[in-house]
Amino acid sequence: MRCGNLRNAALRLAVCGMVLSSAACGGFGDGRQVRQSSGPAALRILIGSSGDAETTAVRRAADAWASSSGNTAEVTPAQAIAQQLGQAFAGDSPPDVFYVDASRFADYASVGALEPYGDRISDPADFYANLRTAFTHDGRFYCAPKDFSTLALIVNDDLWKRAGLSGADVPTTWEQLTSVSERIKAGGIVPLVIGDTHERIGAFMVQAGGWIISPDGRRAVADSPENIRALRYVQTLLRNDLARFPQNLDAGWSGEAFGKGEAAMTIEGNWIEGALRADFPTVEYSVHELPAGPKGKGTLAFTNCWGIAAKSPYKKAAISFVEAMTTVDQQLAFARAFGAMPSRRSAKDAFTREFPRDTSFVNGAEYARGPVNAPKMESVLADFDAGLQQLARAAPETILKRLQKNTQDALDD
Repeated sequence: MRCGNLRNAALRLAVCGMVLSSAACGGFGDGRQVRQSSGPAALRILIGSSGDAETTAVRRAADAWASSSGNTAEVTPAQAIAQQLGQAFAGDSPPDVFYVDASRFADYASVGALEPYGDRISDPADFYANLRTAFTHDGRFYCAPKDFSTLALIVNDDLWKRAGLSGADVPTTWEQLTSVSERIKAGGIVPLVIGDTHERIGAFMVQAGGWIISPDGRRAVADSPENIRALRYVQTLLRNDLARFPQNLDAGWSGEAFGKGEAAMTIEGNWIEGALRADFPTVEYSVHELPAGPKGKGTLAFTNCWGIAAKSPYKKAAISFVEAMTTVDQQLAFARAFGAMPSRRSAKDAFTREFPRDTSFVNGAEYARGPVNAPKMESVLADFDAGLQQLARAAPETILKRLQKNTQDALDD
């Protein structure tokens, strides 16, 4: 589950400091060539696993690669991957291959910690374009997307029917979202529960045609008319009791409130499926693409890539390993094992045939916006989230003006 909060942001910022300070001391981008070891490679692979199913699946795939290539591959699930990576880089002993969250990618790429191997993988254009963009820095495609998630509209089928609604009433525009929410509210049901961070509310900004930084990543564009329009719309939903934040429903996150039947709709990623299956197995629900805004469809993408350390002595073997992990067949095997959605477009048809409920999530890849691709943004976005949590009362212009200044300061630093 993607969930931003100040405590985690502070930890990530401290980890980023470890990486940046190591770079300042000549740890990464100091121009020295890393001597490549000859003979069989002994890869160390660090993963931010979602659980035992993912760990087992990756280890099985790694063992198969090792057996066929004559190398070895040790897969270690991290307890806190950002912290462990920061410590490993600071200690000049990073793993050869590791998961890199798109929201942290720029911090590592900007200091030369990553090997830019993306264009050396077979058919790199087969990865969804928005995912490639998420792992591109200074025009170079650095690392292969491992898998991805997008946000979609999740509808509680029972509460939907209780409100007198049918499949034809599922909203496809902001206007329809408002009107259907009013009908649900009239029946005494909370219409929508949505997370109170940029990782959920940001989807409305994309639908309005806005975002936080410019496409080239050099300018803050947070206080644009498009973003103001988006936050005003969400604010209207909140003020009219057409939407609630999870804490207002005594829930830790939107999926919990939705599973308890506290709201008819939520906006979440495909990770909600496993959570509902485990904690609320009797809830019947359907998944739909998010309603389009004034500038059309928009959603957010969450993804990791297979990072390779710039200082790895086994780069050739590491690239071979990533190649094996990102074939269509292997990505489909991962999907069956732990629900990951393939990052290769050529896997879409096979995946949606096998997992039809995920079709709306996969369709979002074509118009999704990835995380802010710029370094030193962790504390900026945490501060923005704190502002969004006051959105029902605070002026959107004030929230965005602060985000604009903080973002530009980070970009200029």
